Amino acid sequence: MNSLGFEKQPRDTRVVVAMSGGVDSSVTAALLAEQGYDTVGITLQLYDHGLAVQRKGACCAGQDIYDARQVADQIGFPHYVLDYESRFSDAVMDDFADSYLRGETPIPCVRCNQRVKFRDLLATARDLGADCLATGHYVRRVDGPKGPAMLRAADVSKDQSYFLFATTPQQLDFLRFPLGGLDKAETRAHGERLGLSIAEKPDSQDICFVPDGRYASVVERLRPGAVEPGEIVDQAGTVLGRHDGIIRYTIGQRRGLQLGHQVSGGEPLYVVGLDAERHRVIVGPKSALGRDRVVVREVNWLGDAPLDQRAERVEVKLRSAQPAVPASVRGLGDGAAEILLDAPQDGVAPGQAAVFCRGDRVLGGGWIASAHLTEALAA
Repeated sequence: MNSLGFEKQPRDTRVVVAMSGGVDSSVTAALLAEQGYDTVGITLQLYDHGLAVQRKGACCAGQDIYDARQVADQIGFPHYVLDYESRFSDAVMDDFADSYLRGETPIPCVRCNQRVKFRDLLATARDLGADCLATGHYVRRVDGPKGPAMLRAADVSKDQSYFLFATTPQQLDFLRFPLGGLDKAETRAHGERLGLSIAEKPDSQDICFVPDGRYASVVERLRPGAVEPGEIVDQAGTVLGRHDGIIRYTIGQRRGLQLGHQVSGGEPLYVVGLDAERHRVIVGPKSALGRDRVVVREVNWLGDAPLDQRAERVEVKLRSAQPAVPASVRGLGDGAAEILLDAPQDGVAPGQAAVFCRGDRVLGGGWIASAHLTEALAA
């Protein structure tokens, strides 16, 4: 049994590596080649190359494509660049714009993994005769009696399981994550040991197609004329001000309201709701942010038994940077589920992901459709 779980020699095991041009995927490919695997690197061109060449600090940009090719040339394995621009635009960028216009807060990196990398690229890897597709994500995959399971990374600070919740059991069977047991310092040390020029390259920070984090300008470009101004109102519907488009706001936001700092009682104002149909931003005190019942759609369940109407005890991550909190989840049918949080949480925003886990094991998740406070608590 080799290190990737196949009963054959590494030289007889073909591995396609998704190479973004960053440290993690480059080290992944170089380590596998060093171990003797039949390694093939693939980099996806996901958006306009003319713009990409100008971008720094984002994955899959022009410089990153060049960096990935340099690593492949240096280590000595084949590398291909595939034009996925049209697929990426249809599956990720359009969804990103439409989600904002619905008053949601989307996560395009999850959609990219779900609809491009782990669907289209995975199919391409199979066409190339690969035994598996490897990526530089910090997450662990272990084989169990009921098939492979996904575990959070050994380095909790780098864990990326939140962004991989939509990975299906069939995809997980074909995927490998060689860095899941390492921390970032160890990954960079391997890069230095192998003499890779990208060993000290900074991590990507931005969404690749969003220049300088200006989401609104991207939505306006993708959907000309669709962004409409509207009213900022309190929970009773009293008009407090105006805004230039709900796409500029998200649940839990405090800055940028330009209403002054106070409401009745002397409390600061927060965005507590977005009414896309009436183009309204709804504001209220921090106490109005709490939600303990969350409905999710497009649920991907990775538990050993199907998710049904019986409540399952889990921990739930409602934001990538927030810790998991205790909850129960039950299936509602048609790919939906209901999450009952043990305690209300602030800033639960439609369009974000709710990711289930139990200890280190990742049990999947879904997209937040709505969030509520139960009547007993609200009273």
